[in-house]
Amino acid sequence: MKVRASIKADKSKGDIVVRRKGVVYVINKKDPNRKQRQKGPARKK
Repeated sequence: MKVRASIKADKSKGDIVVRRKGVVYVINKKDPNRKQRQKGPARKK
């Protein structure tokens, strides 16, 4: 998974932008190697 400051999603390649617990993800069912996560706030333990 790529962790980036700002993520780019390409809809034509099947990317979907998802927000979970304040963290932005790009997931892709067709090509799972295209997963990305945007650095969010520090996670609480």
